[in-house]
Amino acid sequence: MIRLFVCSLLVLTSVVAENAAFAQAAAKPKPLKALLITGGCCHEYGKQKDILKKGLESRAMVEVFHMHSTDTTTKARFDLYDNPDWAKGYDVILHDECTSDVIEQPYVDNILKAHKNGLPAVNLHCAMHSYRLPGQDEWFQFVGIQSAKHGPQKPIEVTFIDREHTVTKPLENWTTVNEELYNNLKLFPTANPLARGRQDTGKGIDDYVVVWTNQYGKARVFSTTLGHNTETVADPRYLDLVMRGLLWSCDKLNPEYLQPFVVTP
Repeated sequence: MIRLFVCSLLVLTSVVAENAAFAQAAAKPKPLKALLITGGCCHEYGKQKDILKKGLESRAMVEVFHMHSTDTTTKARFDLYDNPDWAKGYDVILHDECTSDVIEQPYVDNILKAHKNGLPAVNLHCAMHSYRLPGQDEWFQFVGIQSAKHGPQKPIEVTFIDREHTVTKPLENWTTVNEELYNNLKLFPTANPLARGRQDTGKGIDDYVVVWTNQYGKARVFSTTLGHNTETVADPRYLDLVMRGLLWSCDKLNPEYLQPFVVTP
């Protein structure tokens, strides 16, 4: 009788465990597929791409795929963009390029077409200084802010100014390590500033928008000019910000997606 009881208990425990595992698996949504595009001038993209992938996948139900160029000039190209269906299969694109001298109209138009038709985007740092087509501001309309230069390598005081936005609500102000503060030549009407950056340049105080959202055609777009140095990219506060911006752009900033795709040790 005791043996029968023990066997029954073991079977029941196994069934309960299996059901719990099944319920846990069922509770996890299908992960978002994000394409991270890195390469070009002036940054440690080879290191930063891996930090971003690990940081995002450990924070959200996002699977990050890489498209990386080892070209370290301002003319780095990505053959992917020549394909009219370059974005097929992805839920969101992270633009982390630094390619200011790539000014081929059909090439840039092909990038923007996918986003205008509704593909969410995240723009990081030098993406704001890329694809400067002569006499046009289409890329800047996509980004939401036009910027032309940056200040010295000095700390930036980051202050969130829209505290009610879902991206910023749980985030705290912070001061970065040495970073580049991008200027704002123009803020487009479709952009919503979320944070400003204040930097003592040694010659005066510069104060510009450093985090914002934008609506470009049918797409939600999240951007930040922060993220020049690898130490900043690896900062948990930066990764939290980018993660929340990514989920917001996909309209998935909710508890269901605020769980890790990959659990890191």
